[in-house]
Amino acid sequence: MNVTAEIHQRLDPENLRFSLPSNPGVYLFKDSTGGVIYVGKAKNLKKRVMSYFRPPADLPDKTSHMMSRAASLDTIITSTEQEAFILEGTLIKKYMPRYNVILRDDKRYPVLRLDVQEPFPRLTVVRKIRKDGALYFGPFSSAGSMRSTLKVVERLFPLRKCKGRGLPKRSRPCLNYQMGRCLGVCVHPVDPAEYCKIVQQVRLFLESRNRELTAQLQGEMLEASARLDFEKAAALRDQIAGVERVVERQHVVLPRIRDLDAVGFSTDGDNVRAAVLYIRNGAVVGSRKFVLDAAGSETGEVIEAFLTQHYALQPVIPGEILISDPLEDQSSIEEWFTGLTGRKIRVHQPLRGEKRRIVQMAVENAGRGPAGSSGPDRRKLMEMVMRVFGLQSPPRRIEGLDISNIQGQKAVGSVVSFIDGLPHRAGYRNFQIETVDDIDDYRMMQELISRRLVHDPLPDLFLVDGGKGHLSAVIPVLDSLQHGAAPAVAAIAKAERAQGETADKLYIRGRKNPIRLGRNDPVLMLMMRIRDEAHRRAVGYHRSLRAKSIKGSVLDGIEGVGSVRRKALLEHFKSIEEMAGADVEEISRVPGVPPAVARRVVDFFRG
Repeated sequence: MNVTAEIHQRLDPENLRFSLPSNPGVYLFKDSTGGVIYVGKAKNLKKRVMSYFRPPADLPDKTSHMMSRAASLDTIITSTEQEAFILEGTLIKKYMPRYNVILRDDKRYPVLRLDVQEPFPRLTVVRKIRKDGALYFGPFSSAGSMRSTLKVVERLFPLRKCKGRGLPKRSRPCLNYQMGRCLGVCVHPVDPAEYCKIVQQVRLFLESRNRELTAQLQGEMLEASARLDFEKAAALRDQIAGVERVVERQHVVLPRIRDLDAVGFSTDGDNVRAAVLYIRNGAVVGSRKFVLDAAGSETGEVIEAFLTQHYALQPVIPGEILISDPLEDQSSIEEWFTGLTGRKIRVHQPLRGEKRRIVQMAVENAGRGPAGSSGPDRRKLMEMVMRVFGLQSPPRRIEGLDISNIQGQKAVGSVVSFIDGLPHRAGYRNFQIETVDDIDDYRMMQELISRRLVHDPLPDLFLVDGGKGHLSAVIPVLDSLQHGAAPAVAAIAKAERAQGETADKLYIRGRKNPIRLGRNDPVLMLMMRIRDEAHRRAVGYHRSLRAKSIKGSVLDGIEGVGSVRRKALLEHFKSIEEMAGADVEEISRVPGVPPAVARRVVDFFRG
C-alpha cells in the first residue's frame, strides 16, 4: 500500500478548509486524550471531512455526539480509493473506535481444509484460514453441522483418516480400511491418479455441485458394469444413493441460480442484526447471524461496514451478493471486492422476483433471534462496572492479565482484551518474562504490565489475576506512565472457602477491604470470565513453550543436528515418536539432512 502522507491537525474548520487535500485517504477523529474515536475513508478527503462541520441540528445524533468529543484529526493520504478501503478496515480492527459500526462476532467458525498439494490429501477441521494453497469449505454455523457433514463425507468417500502430512508407517491398515472407508494408502500401493479422482469428488460434494457429482458417479457405474466389475458398480450405486439422500434434504430455492449470498438486515433498538444465507447451486447450504453495534448510524454505513468486515475473512466469495437495502456508493464496494478476490463481484438490492424473495427470507432470519449479547444490555453492564469500580465513565476496553510458570521456569504473561464485554481477540498478547528468574509473581506482573503499556491503544481498565498484593505491585508502574492518564486497575481473587466465602472478590486502589458481590452478579461474572480467559491463554502459551523445549532437548544431543535441521525434522515428522520409527532413507528425504546425519539420528533413537 502506498501511503503518501500522514498529517495531524487541530479541529479548526477554517484551517482545515485550506490544508486538507482532495486526494483519497483515511481520516481519524481523536478525543482530548489522543484516543481514536472514529475512522473513515473518503474518495475526497477535504469534501468528506468538511461535511462534518455543519450545525449539530443538521447532523445525525451519533455524528453530532462524536464531533462534540473530537479534539483533533489525523489524515492519511493513499494513492487510490481502494487502498483507503483496505487501510480503513485495518485501522478499525486496531483501534475499535467507539463511533464506528463494529461487527460483533468473536467466534472462529469451523471450516474443512483439504490440502490438494499433498499426494494423498485428507480432510481436517480448522478454525483459521490461511493463504497456503489448500481448499477451505465453510464456514459452518456450528461444530455440530460441520461434524455431520464430515461424517457423510467419510461414509461416502474413502479418503485417508490418519493424522499428519506424511503417511504413517504401519504393518497393517486401520479399522477404516476394514470398513471400506479408506483405501489403506499407508500400507497398500494406491494409484495417485485414482486417489485424485476421489479428492475431486469430495470437492464437488462440499461445493454442493451434487448434480455434477451424481452424473460423474453414474458414468463410472456404467463403465464398471460394462467391464462386468459388478462389485465396484454396486459400491458406486450405494455412493450415488447416499449423495441423492443429501440432495433431498437440501432446500432448493433458486433452481435457475448457481452461487450467491443473500444478506438481510433488521433493526433492533440501537443494534442492527444481520443474517447471511449461503446459496450454492440454487440450494441454501448454510446461514449465519450477526449483531452490529450501530446506534445512530445510517443504513448505508452499516451495510458497507458489515460487507467489508465480514467478507474480508471469507475463504470463498460468490460472484453475486444480494442485500436488503441500497448502498450509497455501490461501485466503490464492488471495486473493493474486485481488489479482494481478483474478479468482478456484483453487489445489489433486488427489487422483484425470486431474488427479492430470498433477500426477504434473510431479513426474516435476521429478526428472529439474537446472535449474541444485545447492545443495550452491554451498555447497561458497562455502566454497572463503572459504578462498582468508581470510574468516571463506562469502560469500553477491559484487559485481563495473568502469569504462568512452574517454579519460576519458562515464566510467561498473557493479556486478553474485551471490548463492550465481548472478547476482542486481535488485542490478545503473549509475553515471555525476561527480567525475573526466581519465583516472584509480583515482579513478573510488574514486568508484564510495564511492557503492555508500551503498546497503544491502552484499555480503560486493567484486571489483574491475584489479590491485594498483586494490585499494590502494579499501581506504581501505572502511576509512572509518562503520557496521558493511566488506565484504572482492579484485581480479582478467588473465594477462600475455608473462611466461609462463597464468591470471588474484587480489589480496587484506595480501598482496604475487597468489594464483595453476589455469586450471580453480572459485573462479577464478567470479571471472572475475563480472569478465566487470561488464565487459559497464559497456561496454553506456557505449555506450548514447554513442549517446544522438550522436543528441542531430545534432538540437541545428536551431533550434526542444529536449530535448522531440528526444525526441518520436526516439521517433516510432526512428532518424536514418528521420527523414532523412521529409517535412514526416510530421514534422508528431509531437506538439509544428509545420510550421515540421518544415520546418527537413527542410531540415537535405537541406542
